[in-house]
Amino acid sequence: MTDAAPDRDDNARHAEKAKKRKAAHDKKLEGMVADKGLLIVHTGTGKGKTSAALGMVFRHIGHGMPVGVVHFTKSEKWDTGEAKLLAQFPDLVTLHIMGEGFTWETQDRERDVAAARAGWERAKELIRDDRHRMVLLDELNIVLRYDYLPISEVIAFLLDEKPADKHVVITGRNANPALIEIADLVTEMTLVKHPFRSGVKAQKGVEF
Repeated sequence: MTDAAPDRDDNARHAEKAKKRKAAHDKKLEGMVADKGLLIVHTGTGKGKTSAALGMVFRHIGHGMPVGVVHFTKSEKWDTGEAKLLAQFPDLVTLHIMGEGFTWETQDRERDVAAARAGWERAKELIRDDRHRMVLLDELNIVLRYDYLPISEVIAFLLDEKPADKHVVITGRNANPALIEIADLVTEMTLVKHPFRSGVKAQKGVEF
């Protein structure tokens, strides 16, 4: 019997704290915008940038909302699990694999620039298209880093032509500071450990 009173006191204190937290949370929500198309950037040296972006893509698919995806560096030759899965939802996913591999594989700057330009033109079409609720521009940061596309052109389009209700997600290392500045949500993945440094190659189901 002596233990019952302290337990009731603990529960009462917990309930009071929870009530105050809920009231504070509800007050914050009162002045918030219900819906807004976000510009989202995933960058950093750590693994998980594309994986996290695809998580949002799959959430859209789960809610029956169409999405567009442009891969800027991945090639049609790459046997990626995400491409196989996305292909199973042709009514909800518009997928364009526009790359030819990493720049050290092509070793041809003109080809890389041409591929980046083609990918960007396709990306603009998807962003302008009212059908797509979200557009993922995978590894766009990479082509911007190598100056395959002018950052000023990309920034101007996102500011002037991205529909107000359209989510655009951009991934890749070394995001340009100008892009970070205009983004609504920026996440930097930090590398702590990676098996590649221990001699382990990229593995199916983990990296691709």
